[in-house]
Amino acid sequence: MKLSTRGRYATRAMLELALRYGTGPVLLKDIANSQHVSDKYLEQVITPLKAAGLVNSVRGARGGFLLARPPGEIKLSQIIEVVEGSVAPVDCVDDPQGCPLSPQCVAREVWVKLKKSTDSVLDSVTLQDMVERQHQKAKAAMYYI
Repeated sequence: MKLSTRGRYATRAMLELALRYGTGPVLLKDIANSQHVSDKYLEQVITPLKAAGLVNSVRGARGGFLLARPPGEIKLSQIIEVVEGSVAPVDCVDDPQGCPLSPQCVAREVWVKLKKSTDSVLDSVTLQDMVERQHQKAKAAMYYI
């Protein structure tokens, strides 16, 4: 499985919102600048996240975007599922009836295990976990003279 730009940008946008959780709405251009992504492309990525109920938007002069739930309640798997769809490496994993060889296909067994492993990793990471890792990286990068 290889994540597309949509998956990577969605994850970075959601991480940025998680880092700023509790501070109010964040402008899309501020997310884009902070995460070094195109704000035009980010507009396309944020729309399905909003439709899925992971992000809320606020209109007006003090408007912007914010997480719909606390960072600890949003799993990376939810974000990826919204913008990428299934993480199955081949179609027959999700639709075994689509291939007449599925019942006896040994390769499909491997692909199923791969999807389960990927799902397990993505399900085990919340935005709060990523925020904490980001803070640890920031501390490790600091040094004193």
